[in-house]
Amino acid sequence: MPTTVPAYGNEAAGRLASMADVTASNGALRRFLHGLPGVDAVGLQARAATLGTRSIKTTAKAYAIDLAISMIDLTTLEGADTPGKVRALCAKGVHPDPTDRTAPKVAAICVYPDMVGVAKEALGDSGIHVASVATAFPAGRAALPVKLADTRDAVAAGADEIDMVIDRGAFLSGRYLEVFEEIKAVKEACARPGGGGAAHLKVIFETGELQTYDNVRRASWLAMLAGADFIKTSTGKVAVNATPPVTLLMLEAVRDFAAATGVQVGVKPAGGIRTTKDAVKYLVMVNETLGDAWLTADWFRFGASSLLNDLLMQRQKLSTGRYSGPDYVTVD
Repeated sequence: MPTTVPAYGNEAAGRLASMADVTASNGALRRFLHGLPGVDAVGLQARAATLGTRSIKTTAKAYAIDLAISMIDLTTLEGADTPGKVRALCAKGVHPDPTDRTAPKVAAICVYPDMVGVAKEALGDSGIHVASVATAFPAGRAALPVKLADTRDAVAAGADEIDMVIDRGAFLSGRYLEVFEEIKAVKEACARPGGGGAAHLKVIFETGELQTYDNVRRASWLAMLAGADFIKTSTGKVAVNATPPVTLLMLEAVRDFAAATGVQVGVKPAGGIRTTKDAVKYLVMVNETLGDAWLTADWFRFGASSLLNDLLMQRQKLSTGRYSGPDYVTVD
């Protein structure tokens, strides 16, 4: 990540390079971002609502549940986190249902930078990625050298993915080039010392603070132009996190960016997604907007740890015909 969409092949690098003038100055970037089509809020909300009413049959639901489990970034981001808690979370990520080893493992374990080493050791060769929030998460209020040091420390400790937060103050003030350059710098800091491949970069917008749908579209394009591997709605630490309309808007931005450049970028809604019904709605939205190419953990993630328990309970219900008792799943 990012990679080229097969339909565009070798054209992608040239098409992306042709957009270099867009980021030559803050004025040029502002003209481009404010020249994007305005968002029809009523139409967007209606489309999201319509997609949420699609009927999913039993066989498809079973597939969707396992797919959703495989897309979860299982997360603990609390001041009281301990190595023991992180190890327990990793064990749950590897075997979400200890009574059924056919349950898929999650996509990643997400922790603060100082817990990356613990998670990496606990996960071993499971294939589960270690993601780490950096850049003064969740507020993003720190000088750039501090953010870059935070990122480099996490990568050096073994992080496979970095979740950074943009400077919303700079973005809302129209200092777009400043935000662009910061994302680029963090992307460069994701390079692994001694080679071995860079950590993938997820760029968090905190959409609940961006005020308008137009700003969400602009932030999406800004991050993708700067080299984001994923664009992510929220930190999960504010009142308004992922919503279907905002996620749909970001999916559409990713679709349009791929059409313009040939570069595929992932999407991660985070915060407030708690039920299987909600997860299935988001998967339908991805399928209808982007197609099968994005229906993998490589290109779509859920930042919703509490969602896993409901998915497991619904999975057992489909398998046995009854819901489990209160001790069936661990409480995160």
